[in-house]
Amino acid sequence: MKRSTIRTSAAAVGGMLLIGVTTAAIADEEQHGDDSDVEVSVEIEEVEEPGVLAMSVDGDAVNLEEEDSEATTREFTGELPDVTVTDTRSSDEIEDGMFWYVLGQASEFTGPENIPAENLGWEPQMVTDGDDVLAGERVETALDEDSNDNVGLVDKELLAMAFDSQEAADKGESWTATADLFLKTHNDVEPGNYSSTMTLSLWENDF
Repeated sequence: MKRSTIRTSAAAVGGMLLIGVTTAAIADEEQHGDDSDVEVSVEIEEVEEPGVLAMSVDGDAVNLEEEDSEATTREFTGELPDVTVTDTRSSDEIEDGMFWYVLGQASEFTGPENIPAENLGWEPQMVTDGDDVLAGERVETALDEDSNDNVGLVDKELLAMAFDSQEAADKGESWTATADLFLKTHNDVEPGNYSSTMTLSLWENDF
């Protein structure tokens, strides 16, 4: 019995020793492992998109103020917010014979009574220099009877125009125009607050 017990104990001890050696070997591998880093890089280029022709307006409201009035009429003036046309296209992207233009049209003034849009006129002018884009002509009001162009802003009137879209695109990228606004009414107009909506639109056509 004693010999059998001793052999069993020795076998158990041997097993423990063997397990101990194995554990020590694993620990030794972890302590001496090698690390290596790999840098990952990528170059993301800008997406090339076709150019566009677009318009922006620097403001959404105009307050007209009264000037010195005449015997039979009253006049109120203000300035249209800057209107900028931007063309990021190359001349190769534009068809031959194309031209762009900006038009303006006003609704009647509503308030204590209605004041027709023909009583509102303007005088366009370019803010940016250059002869590739020109301002439209002055449009008088219906109360300016001594004028041949006294139609007011009832219909679409020209604010600015590029006679050749390709040539304009070659010379620049953006152009800004504005206009002096003037509203004329009769002296007996009903006092109060009046408002009108001016619609500005950008178009491009070919000759």
